[in-house]
Amino acid sequence: MKLYKFAFLLLALLTSTAFGQKTVSNLQNQKGWQGFALLPSKYLICSTCSGTGSKINWYRKPGISSPSLSGKTTEHHIGGTTAFADVLWNNHIIGDFSSQGIHDYNHTLVPTLHNFVYDVYFYVKNLPASQALEFDINQFTGGKSFIWGHECRLAGGHEWDIWNNVNKHWSPTGVPCYPKNNAWNHLVIKVQRTSGGKLLFKSITLNGKTATTKWHGVTINYQQDLDRYKTAYSIWLDKLNFTYW
Repeated sequence: MKLYKFAFLLLALLTSTAFGQKTVSNLQNQKGWQGFALLPSKYLICSTCSGTGSKINWYRKPGISSPSLSGKTTEHHIGGTTAFADVLWNNHIIGDFSSQGIHDYNHTLVPTLHNFVYDVYFYVKNLPASQALEFDINQFTGGKSFIWGHECRLAGGHEWDIWNNVNKHWSPTGVPCYPKNNAWNHLVIKVQRTSGGKLLFKSITLNGKTATTKWHGVTINYQQDLDRYKTAYSIWLDKLNFTYW
């Protein structure tokens, strides 16, 4: 699965809200993030790649004061000599290997979670250098994986694609995606695992404009991709909240 993403910031520390909702915030500055290189054409995790390599290199710097909304954003950088290479950032929020201490050893929490909200601000300084941006929510329960993949396809037409879990490919939605360059963008993604075990992509809201989809189809991902020109670039993430119930 090829992912495209930018830098984020998560904002809370597991706070209870109405209807049993809980929010994990300020994740951008917390522990648990791991970066993985994905190289064309198969886009499998590159076990021999490193953050300081030549084919692809990457880093993340938390605690950045500018650009920032909260005072502590996180910079995500990608560079290298391989066209269309990606860097995937992953954080285990709930269950096995939880970075937030929400381990669910008895498997009594994760199966009960059906609704998820991915809320993030991202700042782009060189938008034309990005092939695409991707924001994912992943749930693993009962021996099954549920992947709500959302890709803002930039070089290929400024359109949102969603991940087809069954056939393993991206499906265009017809929903436009035009993030602002040299400015903060606010993205809110709402998804649901239905009672019948299907994936519901409920809505995508970018900078106040909401679009819904009719597609059916817990960790979070963030990924950045190089385009064919291999131009290095950075993205800053801020106020990334993840809510579940």
